[in-house]
Amino acid sequence: MRIVLMGPPGAGKGTQAPRLAEKINASHVSTGDMLRAEVAARTRLGLMAKKFMDAGDLVPDQVMIDMIAARMANDDDNAHPSIILDGFPRTVSQAEALDDALQATGGAIDAAIMLDVERGELVRRLAGRATCANCKTPYHLTFSPPSKDGACDNCGGELVRRPDDQPEAVRNRLRVYDEQTAPVLEYYRAKNKLTVIDGAGAPDDVFKLLLSSVRS
Repeated sequence: MRIVLMGPPGAGKGTQAPRLAEKINASHVSTGDMLRAEVAARTRLGLMAKKFMDAGDLVPDQVMIDMIAARMANDDDNAHPSIILDGFPRTVSQAEALDDALQATGGAIDAAIMLDVERGELVRRLAGRATCANCKTPYHLTFSPPSKDGACDNCGGELVRRPDDQPEAVRNRLRVYDEQTAPVLEYYRAKNKLTVIDGAGAPDDVFKLLLSSVRS
């Protein structure tokens, strides 16, 4: 299966996608992780993408399309019969380009699953995220805070927040989602490939719904 996992920033895609991938023996392709790795390595792509990511804007379509096409063409997870795309496509143009690329090899997207979460809950989730600068342990300052403010429980490292999780960037990310990514839902709905599930519950409950939708 080729699955697109969708939803606004903070909906839980990064939590659910790797869990689902392990359960159904799929390769998890996270464009967010790929881009952040490029930024950290200060590659040409990373430097190009950083200014857009820091502002909460979308990285230009062609950059994303080229990156995903290369990733799928050179996928070294050949043991996995399925793939889960997390964070792509984010525009209708990207969705169309993805369909064209898959069609050229005889493939297609089998399902698009959207995690639906109320706007106020999204803001609460995003605004409290923090990560240890040293060991990368994730925290949430409201839901799963460290024992000591600003310090990692595992290694004592400093907790940092992503630039795109700052309040102004969060608001912009949600606005960009409404304007550019939400229309992708209609694109897949028109193809009878869209399933919407409630992403506001506990992670285990959301996962049960997600797994059921994949197996139905």
